[in-house]
Amino acid sequence: MSNPTDLRYSKEHEWLSPVEDGVATIGITKFAADALGDVVYAQLPEVGESVSEGETCGELESTKSVSDLYSPVSGEVTEINEDVVNDPSLVNSEPFEGGWLFKVRISEEPTDLLTADEYTEFAGN
Repeated sequence: MSNPTDLRYSKEHEWLSPVEDGVATIGITKFAADALGDVVYAQLPEVGESVSEGETCGELESTKSVSDLYSPVSGEVTEINEDVVNDPSLVNSEPFEGGWLFKVRISEEPTDLLTADEYTEFAGN
């Protein structure tokens, strides 16, 4: 699976959708999902919570380890993906679609996100 070209990527392996009405969707990449292994628990930020670019905002627990979740942007969480809370395996099976994690109303434009090609080169995938 290649990295979708309409998304932007962080060096912490999160992706960010194009912004619509000030809101962007965030998830983790296929590379990150594969590295984690089978995700069994997702602790996501709460709706209304403020997140900051590059800061920890949750955790993903797999059968192998626990990994921090970082926000690629600053803003306010407007929605979390309850489907992932109820079935964390969606992060592995559909990282760019049904496995999205949360949505943020962006307060500042992100500073150092990568294009799909840049991320592919960075991640070596």
